[in-house]
Amino acid sequence: MLINFSNHPSAQWGAEQMEAARAYGEVEDVSFPVVAPEMSAAEVNKLADEYADMLLKLYGSSVTIHVMGEMTFTFMVVTRLKACGVKCIASTTERKTTYNSEGIKLSEFSFVKFREY
Repeated sequence: MLINFSNHPSAQWGAEQMEAARAYGEVEDVSFPVVAPEMSAAEVNKLADEYADMLLKLYGSSVTIHVMGEMTFTFMVVTRLKACGVKCIASTTERKTTYNSEGIKLSEFSFVKFREY
């Protein structure tokens, strides 16, 4: 089973990413929390404890968890999950950047593969 713990619901993934995800089994989404930039490291640490504990209680250690989101929180959650034997992965993408006629930067991301933390 693949738990998608990110801001990107699997229903919005392209066919290539869903096919790669299904190699891990059934895909289930778990909403990623809002991690406000004003939060202290202690607050982020506490939130990471809460979410890692919740994921372990719900799914145990025999699943793969796709963790993508705010970087410090992601690092903290992945560290906790890996210490409990949970396989954690990230999605890798290719970014194509263009600028429109007003000079506004536009980025398009294309899924490439999953990579283990």
